[in-house]
Amino acid sequence: MKTIKIITSLIILSMLGNTAFAQNGVEKINYNGFVELSDSLKSYRKKRLINEATFNIYRQEPKTIILDTRSKSAFDEIHIQGAIHINFSDFTKDKLEAIIPDKTIRILIYCNNNFESKKTSLLDKNVRLALNIPTFINLYGYEYKNIFELKGYLKEDETIIPLITNEKK
Repeated sequence: MKTIKIITSLIILSMLGNTAFAQNGVEKINYNGFVELSDSLKSYRKKRLINEATFNIYRQEPKTIILDTRSKSAFDEIHIQGAIHINFSDFTKDKLEAIIPDKTIRILIYCNNNFESKKTSLLDKNVRLALNIPTFINLYGYEYKNIFELKGYLKEDETIIPLITNEKK
């Protein structure tokens, strides 16, 4: 009887796809949902990629925040002046709402792959895994829709966007 219950449970779980459940039956991991959300954002995200000049204009306007979701050590090494730091792995509804209570505010994002620096030791992530992508998807999934992503590279000695580096502190 126990074997039948186990087999039945395995069949049900395999039919549900890539979804994991906690003991109380609440869905905790939904890969298919993530893929669906990601796919639905392709054209939207493409329209929200902005160049350095536009990013610089937006960052100075009211109701705009710059969100840095890289590691604390990368943030400390170099970041855009005025950026708010929250590590991507700390994203939860409550933590995001604590730092961004207004879901209509303009959010500007960037990652290590946006920096071209001879003074820092930042390592680029694989372009398919750059932090901008999951940050954008997660913010949207938490109902923040006014997101813009920096496109291209900030050359530390040439950018019009003010940077804070460990050297300048």
